[in-house]
Amino acid sequence: MSSEYLSNVRRLRPVVHTITNYVTANDCANLLLAAGASPIMADAPEETAQIAAMADAVVLNLGTLSTSRKEAMLLAGKAASAADKPIVLDPVGVGASGFRRETAGLLLREAEPTVIRGNRSEIRALRTGETGERGVDTADLPEGDGENARLLAKQTGAVVLQTGETDLVTDGEQVLRVQGGSDMLCLVTGAGCMLSALTGAFLAANPDRPLLAAAAAAETMSVCAEIAQRRLRTGEGNASFRTRLIDAMCNLTPETFRKWRQEA
Repeated sequence: MSSEYLSNVRRLRPVVHTITNYVTANDCANLLLAAGASPIMADAPEETAQIAAMADAVVLNLGTLSTSRKEAMLLAGKAASAADKPIVLDPVGVGASGFRRETAGLLLREAEPTVIRGNRSEIRALRTGETGERGVDTADLPEGDGENARLLAKQTGAVVLQTGETDLVTDGEQVLRVQGGSDMLCLVTGAGCMLSALTGAFLAANPDRPLLAAAAAAETMSVCAEIAQRRLRTGEGNASFRTRLIDAMCNLTPETFRKWRQEA
């Protein structure tokens, strides 16, 4: 299933307007290119609405939030929503400050995202309004804690993709779980940001199936992480893993995907 969704990305080459943080913008753009999509990383408020309206999907990431980026994301989100384009909201560190909570709430109301992608701490904070996150790190929550994701999906009408040792994807009714991946993802700044960007591409290429598209993006990222870790050589670390992760995405074929899943 996931290989079919990836094939659609490569066939349609969707334009993904990604307003992400400056720490991860390059990796997000390269991963989108490796998957077969076409990234635009515009974040100037003067042009984001126009670009969002012509793009095939929009990804809004709170990572390095500023007043200017808040305005840019709001304009892009409204334009994409008006044009019925899929939107991914990545509420990075939403529980760490009032500014992030305010911005996330505004985007939920005004942009009505198709998918919300975050770790367990971010999903809990977004649903409950709780504070106290340590930056963008995941708090020590039970791995099986998926109730916040399900309730947030019901509350917002968005599909929620909650990442962790096991990724959980829900529309409030159905709950899908994606196993696998690599612990090395935790050592790469922006692995979640890359997944959010990839989810935008999968939504654009499979617009009528947001739940399955989000799950397929998560599984594709998981497979690429497993391949990247397997191919690390002695003495290589997280920098090499990041490069091999993007390489794995670039070289991933439906045949390799199926073979890898059969062997896993």
